[in-house]
Amino acid sequence: MGRHNNQLPDNLPQLQNLIKRDPASYKEEFLQQYRHYQSILDVFRLHPSEFNKSLDDLVMFIAQVSHCYPDVLSNYPQQLIDILQTHHCILDSAMRMTLCRALILLRNKNLLTPTDLLSLFFHLLRCQDKALRKFLETHIITDIKNMNTKHKNARLNTTLQNFMFSMLKDSNSKAAKMSVAIMIELYKKNIWNDAKTVNVIATACFSRFTKVMVAALKFFLGSDPENEKNSDDSDSDNEPSTKEVLMANRVNKKTRKREKQLKKVKQLVKKKQKKKGSAPAFNFSALHLVHDPQGLAEKLFQQLEKTNERFEVKIMVLDVVSRLIGLHQLFLLNYYPYIQRFMQPHQREVTKILQFAAQASHELVPPDVLEPVLKTLVNNFVTERNSADVIAIGLNAVREICSRCPLVMNEDLLRDLVQYKNYKERSVMMAARSLIHLYRASMPELLHKKDRGRPTEATIELKSKKYGEVDARDYIPGAEVLLQNDTEGTSGCVKDGEDDCSSDGEWIDISHSSEDDAEEEVDIQNKMCGRNKADQKHDEGIIIDNEEENGDRMEGTTTAKEREPLDKIQQAAQASQMRLLTDEDFRKIDAAKLSKEVTALKRGKKRPAEEETHSKGEMVSLADIENIYKKRRHDKQMRQECVKRGQEGREKFGFQDRRLNPHSSKTNREKRKTKNYMMLKHKARGKLKRSFKEKQIALRNHLQRLRKMK
Repeated sequence: MGRHNNQLPDNLPQLQNLIKRDPASYKEEFLQQYRHYQSILDVFRLHPSEFNKSLDDLVMFIAQVSHCYPDVLSNYPQQLIDILQTHHCILDSAMRMTLCRALILLRNKNLLTPTDLLSLFFHLLRCQDKALRKFLETHIITDIKNMNTKHKNARLNTTLQNFMFSMLKDSNSKAAKMSVAIMIELYKKNIWNDAKTVNVIATACFSRFTKVMVAALKFFLGSDPENEKNSDDSDSDNEPSTKEVLMANRVNKKTRKREKQLKKVKQLVKKKQKKKGSAPAFNFSALHLVHDPQGLAEKLFQQLEKTNERFEVKIMVLDVVSRLIGLHQLFLLNYYPYIQRFMQPHQREVTKILQFAAQASHELVPPDVLEPVLKTLVNNFVTERNSADVIAIGLNAVREICSRCPLVMNEDLLRDLVQYKNYKERSVMMAARSLIHLYRASMPELLHKKDRGRPTEATIELKSKKYGEVDARDYIPGAEVLLQNDTEGTSGCVKDGEDDCSSDGEWIDISHSSEDDAEEEVDIQNKMCGRNKADQKHDEGIIIDNEEENGDRMEGTTTAKEREPLDKIQQAAQASQMRLLTDEDFRKIDAAKLSKEVTALKRGKKRPAEEETHSKGEMVSLADIENIYKKRRHDKQMRQECVKRGQEGREKFGFQDRRLNPHSSKTNREKRKTKNYMMLKHKARGKLKRSFKEKQIALRNHLQRLRKMK
């Protein structure tokens, strides 16, 4: 045992293990190592730039067992902090990393406050050591995340946030960049996802360091990771099925019409489910949390006009400004003439420029402000001197702008653009037709009558809004279908009196006229249903309709056969106010809306049903502008890969030897495929077209053979 103890001073891992098991028994051995550490530390201070292996081992050893002797090591953390603060620039990289690891170990044992360690680590960012900076960034993020695992520590978070916000104004670019990166990462991890963090990151967009500014701009241009991972699957449960749509749409009764309508409904349901399944690309909460979006957009635009940054940085600023304008419906009228200058087919990143113009369009922008932008776009892109792809991209950009601000288009320009629906190139033709479909659903009066498509119930209810008009409704559009469904599902009274009348409707009072025959009729019906005159339970859709000579009608609910139906708006308002709508009710409303899109009116000439109208999202997708309807060209390697993928799981193409016995002989026809060409050259000549002379000789020989046979 004595020999074992004599080896302990030289075997630090074994001593560390024993101290953790029984700190009191090995306190003397620890104090011996601690005195040795202090003597080596005094020597190290004389030459701090040199690596000391003994000191390196002792620092980690003491940090590992520091929780066992807190009274002895009360000054130990401050000693390490003083060394790093004083000599951090000249320390050996390995030695500096060891001291940082020891401090992190002390922090994990709650022997250091997080604020003291953060201030030191941000001070160390001035070192020219990339590995150290990455290590410190990871620790800071992990430490703050662990502190907020069970519950958010509001007081500590406020202290840390204030310190980190002050680092944004630091004169050192690396410290400012690190603070922005940490805040962005904590926001993505849903730890610091409050409005205060977002608005401080917004101030970094005006930093004098380009890297800091670019990091902040990229943060606002990104997408919300939480929304990318967790798509809302609850909406798919409430999606109306094809069967429900068919039940709601009972207009066409012929079998052929019913099949055609079923096909249209399936297409609409499939498109809407696909659209709901893919979350919008711009479902990003950071831009929604900006306190002063108008001021932020104006400052960014002013900075853009004065800056000399690279073109890529300017593009990012334009993108952020356009998103702010479109999302918050801001007024920044100088933005449109500025971006109008870049609308040229030869402009670098021109499709992104068109995307920004569309993103900055909204219903509150005055049409006369956007009209020059639209004319410039049409004059530079939608002309015969350009290629088909350029024309298609121009028409797509026009469609995206007009989907957000329909009033910017005038009748003459729209009818000129619509003429491209018969263009020889498919990409241009489809882009023009998408523009037609857009205005069919927004302002069909601007289109020529032949381009308005087949009128449906949905298009008849459409109402064009003027500039600044708000379509505020006190009812849920389409809710009238609930009354119809309740009417269809209600059964009448039983004539033989075996069962009582029952209904899902409400109890209401029915007022009768003064005619005696009307009162008798009401009494008879009440007796047949087993109801008292004072207590009448109303079946929805059933009315007692008696009309006096002076034209007065009784008040109450009616069936479709006994009276004319109320206006659909009044029915929708009645259905919205009479009860709280459930998810099942909203499913019925959605199903009825789908049926309206494919249900044609009784009048009018039959025309093909129009496709689904273009939907307006918060952000314009670059693929919508660059979408040209034609097959993309692939290089030879890509084509070969596609061919090989198509051949997987398929039998080898060509001749297959299907003989049961592989050693049996082959036919002459099979042998001919493997023979040398020179052996078959004389037979291949027989396949050529014979001359007239050869035909004469062949005919003569044939006749001579026939004569000899006789």
